[in-house]
Amino acid sequence: MITWQVLADGPLLGPDERLGLELAGSGPTRLAELFADLGNMQVAVPVLACAVVVAWFRRAGRAAVYAVAAMAAVPALVVPLKLWTDRQGPLTEATGYYPSGHTTTAMVAYGAAALLLARCPKRSRVRSWVTPAAAVLLTAATSVGLLLRGYHWPLDVVAGWCVGGLVLLALWAAVTSAQRPK
Repeated sequence: MITWQVLADGPLLGPDERLGLELAGSGPTRLAELFADLGNMQVAVPVLACAVVVAWFRRAGRAAVYAVAAMAAVPALVVPLKLWTDRQGPLTEATGYYPSGHTTTAMVAYGAAALLLARCPKRSRVRSWVTPAAAVLLTAATSVGLLLRGYHWPLDVVAGWCVGGLVLLALWAAVTSAQRPK
């Protein structure tokens, strides 16, 4: 539905662009930049890598491999969508901004890390809710930073949530089906 709006210049595009331009440049610049950077591969992937190592040593190797595959799926899904939609960014003439790869990267890396850590043996009650909450907060912070810095339109970010959500849903299904007794 969102992609159709972008491709067909649908009725949501006008409000999307007005809101995006209103948000761009507002808020504390340094903090917004820090938040936007949370979606960089150089930041998010090492967090996932640490969770993969922890899961591997806690005998959750299959889940760790699935998480790595989920992260590898991000560019495989996002790049073709960027090429297909060829959407211009808010404050630039450049194109290829839809969907937000930073949002998708943040959501999958932090969400997969939370899933791995929450499913590890010997988990505490605190970690069982803290890791998913941290993943949601880091993804939300990334999204806000991208909007406040004017790097993406709001629909780009929402599409990133959708792609990331589908990847995480597939990861969750793979991890839970692999752990069911046969």
